[in-house]
Amino acid sequence: MRKVKFTVGEYYHIYNRGTDKRNIFMDEQDLSRFWESLFDFNQTEPIGSIYEFSFKKKSREANKKKKPLVQFIVYCLNPNHFHFLITPIQEKGIEKFMQRLGNGYTKYFNNKHKRSGVLFQGKFKSKHIDSNQYLLHLSAYINGNDQLGHRMSKLSKSSLPEFLGKFSGEKLCNTDIILGQFRNIKEYKDFVVESLEDIKLRKEMIKELEN
Repeated sequence: MRKVKFTVGEYYHIYNRGTDKRNIFMDEQDLSRFWESLFDFNQTEPIGSIYEFSFKKKSREANKKKKPLVQFIVYCLNPNHFHFLITPIQEKGIEKFMQRLGNGYTKYFNNKHKRSGVLFQGKFKSKHIDSNQYLLHLSAYINGNDQLGHRMSKLSKSSLPEFLGKFSGEKLCNTDIILGQFRNIKEYKDFVVESLEDIKLRKEMIKELEN
């Protein structure tokens, strides 16, 4: 049983990493396939594995008509871990989505890289977002996660371009709940920068105290 119970309409920080801290994206194709799977598996109807689904050639327009399981607010994908800020739309939406995502991507990854066994480090981790302040600062943390002590990599992708109006593809996130609390995009960008600086400073202070 999970300590955190998921409730429709509430917000949650969902995250996990590769087993033994291994990379879950070995190349740009893996990153692209994982990102696309965030759309593909987010529906009430099962689609099978990513590998099988890739040959069905179903249109993305057809998928849009399906009922989603969760709504994405923010995300960040790094070479060996990921962060989501999401809310369930359906009962057990998070559980179903994460199970399909984990199983489907693992099958794709193992088939492509000729390996077997688990890919992720146990069950996904979760935290309930219990205040608006927590929600705002978490959005900044996740949007800038690839800059927080991680090596900058071409195998990273975050929702920050969606928030800054610099994303030209199909958007994954509903940014309104965050951006609606700022006067404009620049004000949110400044908030992200300030939040990241604060987080970095706190990390440095903790290291000094430990030493």
